[in-house]
Amino acid sequence: MKTAPLQSMTMAQAQKQQFKLVDIICRHFPGADFLSQGDLGLVPGLQQPRMTHRIESVLAEYFNAEAAAFVNGAGTGALRAGLGAILRPCETLLVHDAPIYPTTKTSIEQMGLHVVYADFNCTKQLETAIQQHKPTACLIQHTRQKIDDRYSLKEVISILNKHHIPSLVDDNYAAMKVPHIGCEYGATLSTFSCFKLLGPQGVGLVIGKQTIIEKLRHNMYSGGCQIQGYQAMEALRGLVFAPVMHAVQSEVNEELVLRLNQGEIPQVKQAMIANAQSKVVLVEFHEPIADTVLNIAHTLGALPYPVGAESKFEIPPLFYRISGTFRQTDPTLEKRMIRINPNRSGAETIMRILQASCRKQTSG
Repeated sequence: MKTAPLQSMTMAQAQKQQFKLVDIICRHFPGADFLSQGDLGLVPGLQQPRMTHRIESVLAEYFNAEAAAFVNGAGTGALRAGLGAILRPCETLLVHDAPIYPTTKTSIEQMGLHVVYADFNCTKQLETAIQQHKPTACLIQHTRQKIDDRYSLKEVISILNKHHIPSLVDDNYAAMKVPHIGCEYGATLSTFSCFKLLGPQGVGLVIGKQTIIEKLRHNMYSGGCQIQGYQAMEALRGLVFAPVMHAVQSEVNEELVLRLNQGEIPQVKQAMIANAQSKVVLVEFHEPIADTVLNIAHTLGALPYPVGAESKFEIPPLFYRISGTFRQTDPTLEKRMIRINPNRSGAETIMRILQASCRKQTSG
């Protein structure tokens, strides 16, 4: 079994991104302006809080985009808003030939979109699908939907742009972890959850073309749809810390895979890094002991389920079943594979919990 995980930023690259964002903040917030929680309400002329507008400008500049907009509903809300901005109900949406993330599927169904598929791993199939179906737009998940996915986001976007097809990129679990997101490769829109990047609950971000962002704002002009100033400020603070924190996590993942594949825990057949959907370590056992190992690990301090998948609330490591999209790809994996997300923990903690869990299930 082979995986093709996205290449995470190195620690040096992550520090550079942190410094870049802070430098932009300094240019937009002179003096003590940054030492504020922000304002509320529909400011005349902006139709949104003034602080929210300023922070959106910071993030548009950071991601080299024309515009950015905060939305309610975290990553799901951002995707839904993006779909509504580039598509009309019942139009045709091109997607990768893989299980669609459940909440995204719900949004697609609510709009009554006609979905057509192409294997993004094969550029010829992608070209053929475009010519055959003439889709109105394309949805691309930046991280992997199947274990063997290996497509290049940049290449897929380039092909779509050649055919003048708008693209919406789901950058959840990729933003602030990899050097570039979809809009930086020329996608129409990028979307992701700020909650997954140490920000507040329920806040998402849409970044991309000015004309599409303006349409999105028109669709959500009421006061109740606005992200208030204090929410935008909390999201920005989280984004500052996210790159380095995730670079640390990436280093832990690499150490875990190395040690497990060297045979430190005899019950482990193999370990690999995968974007499933967050970047995690997949641990495959020789025997179908996944459920038992998970149950024991949870008594030893491992988290039994995610809160926001790498949110600010998730500190101990997550020991969890493999993702639903991966289970759909190969149902037999459910009994002999688990995923581990280090969150803020180190390799020693994870190895201790995993080793003890394997030992206890054998003796029990």
